[in-house]
This record gives sequence, C-alpha cells and structure tokens, in this order.
Amino acid sequence: MDNRTQEFLNNPIMPLLIRMSAPNTVAFFIQSIVVLTEVWFISKLGTNSLAAVALAFPLLMLTQTMSGGALGGAISSAIARSMGANNVDKAEKLIWHSIAISLCGALTFLALFLLFGKDLLYLLGGRGEILQESYSYCSVLFFGGMLIWLSGSLSAALRGMGNMRFPATLMIFASLIQIILSGGFILGWYGFPKLGVSGAAVATLISSTLMVTVIIFKLSSRNVAARLRREQLVLQKALFSNIFEVAIPASASPLLTVGTILVLTGLVGTFGTEALAGYGIGSRVEFLMIPLIFGIGTAMTSIVGANIGANNIERAERVGIYGGSTAGVVSIFIGLTLALFPDLWIHYFTDDPKAYEITKKYIQIVGPFYAFQGIGLSLYFASQGANAMLWPTIATIARFLIASIGGSVSIYILGFGIESIFLSSSIAMMIFGIMIFMSLKRGAWRKNSYS
Repeated sequence: MDNRTQEFLNNPIMPLLIRMSAPNTVAFFIQSIVVLTEVWFISKLGTNSLAAVALAFPLLMLTQTMSGGALGGAISSAIARSMGANNVDKAEKLIWHSIAISLCGALTFLALFLLFGKDLLYLLGGRGEILQESYSYCSVLFFGGMLIWLSGSLSAALRGMGNMRFPATLMIFASLIQIILSGGFILGWYGFPKLGVSGAAVATLISSTLMVTVIIFKLSSRNVAARLRREQLVLQKALFSNIFEVAIPASASPLLTVGTILVLTGLVGTFGTEALAGYGIGSRVEFLMIPLIFGIGTAMTSIVGANIGANNIERAERVGIYGGSTAGVVSIFIGLTLALFPDLWIHYFTDDPKAYEITKKYIQIVGPFYAFQGIGLSLYFASQGANAMLWPTIATIARFLIASIGGSVSIYILGFGIESIFLSSSIAMMIFGIMIFMSLKRGAWRKNSYS
C-alpha cells in the first residue's frame, strides 16, 4: 500500500484534512478569481453582455459540475477505494474508463446543445443581441467541451490517488494564463482579436488544453501510484459500473442545481435586462465560496473513499463530520462578509443603478444562508467517496422543488417582488444542508463497504 493511502487511513483527521484541502482550496480560489475577472472584463462591454453571460452561466456551470463534480468525484471515489483495498491494477484500468466516459459525456452535451441550446436560451429570456452573444459563447464552449471534461476527470484520477498538489499547482498556472487570454480575447488587449463574450470561452478551452496535456504526461510517468499504461486499456462493464454507481446518482446534484439556476434565471429575467445582469453578478460572486468548499470536499472524497475501501467506516464518518462543519464555518464567514459590505465590491462589476441594487438585494438575502451550502456541498463530495448518494440526491431534489416552486408561486400567484425569489433560494439551501448532515449523523454511510 502506498504511503499516501496509509496516511488517509491512519493520520489525525483535522491536520490531514487541512493539508489535503489546502492545495485544492488555493487553486479553486484563484480559478474563481479568474471567473470574477472575466465578469469585470465583460462588464466593460456593457449591460447587454453581462446579461448574455448570465444566460450562459447555467450551461457553463452544468458542464463544469458534471465533468469535475459528478463524474470527477465518482472517479476519485472509485480509484481511492481501489487504492484503499491495495488494488493498483484496478485503479490503473479505471483511469482509461474515466477517459472513455469523459469523451462520451462531452459528445452528449454537444448534441443536446445543438438540438435544444438556442431554444433554451430563448426560453430564459434571451432576445436579439443578448441571445446571439450568449449562443456564440455556448457554441465555442460545447464544441471544445471534450477538453473541459478530460481536464476534470484526469485531475480527479490524480486526487483519487491522494495527489492533491500536482493538479492544484497546474490549475493555478493555467488560471493565470487564462486571465491574460481572457483580457486579450474579450477586449482585444495585447494585440489579440476582440471576440467579445465568446473570448471568455476561447480562453477557457486553451487553459483546459494545457491542463490535459500536462496531466497525461504526469499519469504516463513512473512517479504516480497508478499509471496510465496502454496495456491496461481493457474496457470492462464491471469497472464502468464502479464509476457509474456513484456518478449517476451524483449527477442529480449538478443537473438539479443548474435546473434551479435556470428556473431562477427565468424568473429574474421577467424583471428586465438590468435585473438579469444583477443576478448574474451575484451568482458569479458565489464562486468565492465554491473553491473553499470544493477544496475541502474533494479532499474528503479521497480520504473517505480510502477508508471505505479499507472498511474503516467510523473514521470515514468522522472525516465527514469534521470536514462538513469546517466548510460550513468558512462559508458563513464569506456569506456574511459579502452581505454586510456589499458597497465595497459591487461597483467593480457594474455602474448601472438597477443592476447594482439587484446584486445588493441578492447577496444580502442569500449570503447568510451560505453555511448550509457549505455543509451540504462538501458532504455531497464526501458521500461520493462513501458510495452513499441516496440522501444527497433526495436533498438536491428537495432544494430544486423548494426554490423553483417557491419562487414561481411568490411571483406569479402572490405577486411578490424579486426578493421573494432570492428568499425561496435561501430556504432551499438551508433544507439541502440540514438533510445531508442529518443523514450522515444517522448512519447513511454504514450500509456501504468496498466493492
């Protein structure tokens, strides 16, 4: 058994969590700064461009969360459980299965976008120039989607072996390059062609290409616990099942999370372009919290997976409780800071008075509930490691129903203002976090063991 897996099974939990979470947290934080920087670049193009990005954002989020979250977590879980059971041969074969699934996922998303993408953007309120800009952005993104999917799955394979530092360092480097490329392609800086909103998608694909290339070289080298070797390219139904048994139920989370955003975007869109732009800014600023949760959550996926593989259930549960609580504390700190001091940051993204006020209302209502988002999302990743996705799936469905039905009723039946949409989203977030945490406390992981 390699040294990193032994650490997962034996080292003190909190120091281990902090050490494993730190690289991912820093990397995803820098990546979210890139996202916010892109919003700032796009804001220089005007309110219509901000609205176009708000329309496209759910589709970008769906691609990233499906590839890096649902599938990525399932890959980390399967490989970590294999390493915990000291089955390196199986872990190496799982890497090839991960690549095959990623390619199929990218092609499926491209086909769906070509069939329904423009109609969906229109349904969300896209018209005229806004619709065209949003569709152009999404077209670039989905035609190059294979790079995003492979970047997420191959990084997850390394994390499943306990190697958090290398993919995190690579992500930081790629993110810094992406900032330069985004400024160039969006605004025409540095002699780049000015592509407008679509330039952000081009920059994303170039940075993803860099990550995929470097990770393939890394996995092919001798200094990884499980290598990408040609002789292990033997596709087996059982190994696909080993990934899909986590990935399929885990897919409910990004699908329904993005479904929630789509519904809320449609509801907010009824209040006009400025409202849509303001909501787009507020929802993107949430990326300041996501990297911290994702950093903790992805570390828990690997640590919990290794302990489940070694049949050490009680230690896996303690990892979940400690990690989930930590994510909740960090998230409430971020949420309250953004909510209490909105005037310190909103003006960097818009000078439109109505968009400004919508952003302010959004963060002041939703921000205090971020603790529940932190707890729920981090335990969603930990549950992937435990191969116990029933309650996270139920909680995600509940969140979708509460946010979408509550927001629709408040607007179309009760005639309330835009604040009621944000309040429905906050209540749904609270139910989501409480349900997943209580399921762990009541033994939802105990029926699962290595398979």
